[in-house]
Amino acid sequence: MARLLEVKDLKVQFKTREGPVHAVDGVTFHLDAGETLGIVGESGSGKSVTSLSILRLLPMPPAQLVNGTIIYQDKDLADLPESEMRAVRGREIAMIFQDPMTSLNPVLNIESQLIEPLQLHLNMSKNEARQRAIELLEAVGIPDAPRRLRAYPHQFSGGMRQRVMIAIAIAANPKLLIADEPTTALDVTVQAQILELIARLRRDLGTAVILITHDLGVVAGVTDRIIVMYAGKIAEEASTDELFANPRHPYTLGLLASIPHLDEAVTEDLQTIPGSPPDQLHPIAGCPFQPRCPFVLEKCKTYPPYMAVGPNHRAACWVDVTDPAEQERASKRGFIPFRQIRHGFAGESSPAGMSNA
Repeated sequence: MARLLEVKDLKVQFKTREGPVHAVDGVTFHLDAGETLGIVGESGSGKSVTSLSILRLLPMPPAQLVNGTIIYQDKDLADLPESEMRAVRGREIAMIFQDPMTSLNPVLNIESQLIEPLQLHLNMSKNEARQRAIELLEAVGIPDAPRRLRAYPHQFSGGMRQRVMIAIAIAANPKLLIADEPTTALDVTVQAQILELIARLRRDLGTAVILITHDLGVVAGVTDRIIVMYAGKIAEEASTDELFANPRHPYTLGLLASIPHLDEAVTEDLQTIPGSPPDQLHPIAGCPFQPRCPFVLEKCKTYPPYMAVGPNHRAACWVDVTDPAEQERASKRGFIPFRQIRHGFAGESSPAGMSNA
């Protein structure tokens, strides 16, 4: 596949009175045309800041792009003049934001908000844009589109507002769609519908997708590759099948262990990752996961190299978590045995029992 986007050594900080917050710290990844990439991690891991940096939507100040390049079709978006960047937003790269209620303007009807990108990017007349807007609402599954076009955001349910956000995002047929936690606060049935809608749009339009979420269950059945982020860094990266079948970072293991398996009998409490993500105002020396890691070693006080652990599979960890001796050592600290985490995942492209798989 052709390379569509390449982010190299991205570092983003937020200036505060107490000092800089290291929100994104040396992130490097790529996306091919037509590919779906999942970015997973807890709140505060740097997922949304990374995505907003791609479109340069962070307020500067307090945000500051300290280092890095964002190459999109041979153009470095980090250095692109603002006038040219406005032509990229919406037309080339579009974004579905986390909260559709606050992302949609509450005092403008859906028609006003949906025809704007059509007139701006595609130079449509108002009548042409209105007809296209009706087609877009129908494409995302909103019934009685001509009437609903005149409604306001508060007259839609959460799931319907999210569909409107998707319609706005795909209005100009972008090559890349960034979906920042598009299923947050939606019930499980609506979550599945939204994910299926995004997958269908990818199939029909050939759009590449970056799907950002804190829930591994969301990305299980709809992504080609997954990046696991922690404390502003990439902890692990692999194909979706490989990541679920052969996780190699303790943080990934913890995320997988915390997912309920609906096809198994309930015999014990769900596993949790003890502690909280680190304060990025005061970064930890070495591996940022070490205070919470059951595999921790003395050498973890030095940050591990981001190394290959398999074909197209990389992880930043000193420990071989597949080593039975290391698994035994971790289990003595209360961590779920490695074989139990892998049970039900190996060889499956869509793990059974996950909330949206």
